[in-house]
Amino acid sequence: MGDPKRPRRKYETPKYPWSKSRLDSELRLVGEYGLRNKHELRIHHATLSKYRGLARELLAMPTQERLKIEKELLSKLQSYSFVPEGANIDNILDLTIGRILDRRLQSIVFRRGLAKTPQQARQLITHGHIAVKGRKVTSPGFLVKQVEEQEIRYSIGSAFSKEGHGIGETPAKEAAA
Repeated sequence: MGDPKRPRRKYETPKYPWSKSRLDSELRLVGEYGLRNKHELRIHHATLSKYRGLARELLAMPTQERLKIEKELLSKLQSYSFVPEGANIDNILDLTIGRILDRRLQSIVFRRGLAKTPQQARQLITHGHIAVKGRKVTSPGFLVKQVEEQEIRYSIGSAFSKEGHGIGETPAKEAAA
């Protein structure tokens, strides 16, 4: 057992931490998706690595065992819209970090126009203004399934859910106007 106050890492650090090309690409992704730091990016890299590793293991299995596990893995990845309908193992191996980052709640809130910037989307989520299927979600890294995407709204108790309230305005500004 481990110390409950010190949970295990959910990511691995890079083998060559000072590679200029990797640093540049990480910095671009952090800015583009409004991530808080590179640790969030590495967590999603670990998720990507896990799925790709499972796909490589499936390729080495006998056909009978492989079919059941492959079907389960593909249905899970299709529910998150990581791979298209009718995908196969090659599509899993072709996954990129951008596909995973696009399914984060923060990215979807920004893309749907509920926030003006990815940073504002992050702030709205952490302050409890966004709900998924009627349930308040306060984690910007929450991976949204394809069926839940249409159910993302401002939460019921949020000041942003009131009619006539524009994005970027605060209740104080609205009262002053």
